[in-house]
Amino acid sequence: MMALGRNVVLLGVGVAGVSFLSTKTNRGKVKDIWTNAKDKTMSLWQKRHSDLDPLIEKAGHPDPYDHEDNKMVDEGAMYSVNYYNNAKHG
Repeated sequence: MMALGRNVVLLGVGVAGVSFLSTKTNRGKVKDIWTNAKDKTMSLWQKRHSDLDPLIEKAGHPDPYDHEDNKMVDEGAMYSVNYYNNAKHG
């Protein structure tokens, strides 16, 4: 019995949506709302991810004169070598 009520509600929503979108003016309104929402979402996404650009640029082109960065990379590379040596030689 509950499924019938839910189906009637969904049918009513569908009919209301179709009747609302049957006029060109209403379709234009919906399109404008969709476009504005998409533009705002993309703008927020770009603002959030623009902070990563300097990090990505540095990761792709490390500075050979950035001694702190090079030291960190060297220590990271040596970790696996030391681990292997300790495991192999006890």
